[in-house]
Amino acid sequence: MLPRLIPNPDPAALKDEPDREPFRIEPTFSPRIWGSRSLAPLYPEKTSLAEPIGEAWLTDINCRVANGPFAGKTLAEAWREMPAEWRGANFAEPGDFPLLVKFLFPTDKLSIQVHPDDTYASVHEQAAGGRGKTEMWHVVSAKPGASLLLGLKAGVTREKLLEALQNHTLEDLLERHPVHAGDTFFVPARTPHTIGTDMVICEVQEYSDLTYRVYDYGRVDAHGKPRELHVDKALAVMDFDPPHGGKVTPRSWIKGRENRGLNHLVKCSYFSVDRLDVDRMIDFKLAKLKPGQSRFELLIVLSGEGLLTWFPPRHTQGSIPLKPGECWFIPANTFESYSYRSNGEISVLTASLP
Repeated sequence: MLPRLIPNPDPAALKDEPDREPFRIEPTFSPRIWGSRSLAPLYPEKTSLAEPIGEAWLTDINCRVANGPFAGKTLAEAWREMPAEWRGANFAEPGDFPLLVKFLFPTDKLSIQVHPDDTYASVHEQAAGGRGKTEMWHVVSAKPGASLLLGLKAGVTREKLLEALQNHTLEDLLERHPVHAGDTFFVPARTPHTIGTDMVICEVQEYSDLTYRVYDYGRVDAHGKPRELHVDKALAVMDFDPPHGGKVTPRSWIKGRENRGLNHLVKCSYFSVDRLDVDRMIDFKLAKLKPGQSRFELLIVLSGEGLLTWFPPRHTQGSIPLKPGECWFIPANTFESYSYRSNGEISVLTASLP
């Protein structure tokens, strides 16, 4: 929670509401042929795995809530049952949970792929939820020489792309970006891409799992069969214009504190993401917002350990310990003021609706 302005509601309106407090969401883990058999240091208990895990879904609607009034329920159940004020002004009615957050652990290249936008998905992918997929990647760690491909080079046409597919040279048509820990990349829907090896990524995206594979390096699954490709759909949605995404430059939230670890990373129609780095302790006092501007937030711990302490509108203190790999749901209007105290250093992302 970087210094967002969070309204202080009328205490009388809260008297029948359960105490607002952050709750931790237990991840689910998805096997992938390109994944890793060790998820340390984020998940040190997951080493020497029987099958490679590619993704840890932090806000899968089937994830379980670990604490608080919804402990034991799935995220979908908690989202549906929580007071509307916890969800924030955008969600008087719960609808679908809007954000999917993941960690990715590639030890092999992902397929070269593209995601549809909302317009295409709403017409052609109703059975899969009808929602497109715009996303961002934040690099948690990377080995020297790590890179990814994002966006087509200038002058690439549909015909050139089909020829490259036949010649197994599709990588040559995409822009290659070197990758270092702390880098952030914005990936709009319709932008072809793939992630390389030797990195760990935190991904924030629309809640959608629609992926159109264009090229999969001739790999086969555990049964010896090639994974399905979706070339026709990919070509129907792919943007052949110069890419609109790419590497983004962090921007300080507080003027005069550009080097103090308080940075805005990405804001688009679907999500807003910030990074906070604390080496001892930092305090925030939040002012009021106009009605209708409250938002829930997700807190994702990238590295380090520490304590988040807050004073809510009812003026009773609360605190939670933070550890790497955790994701916390923070109800709207939870804090009047709060502080982070680190055991050494701690780095977190916060994600919310814009």
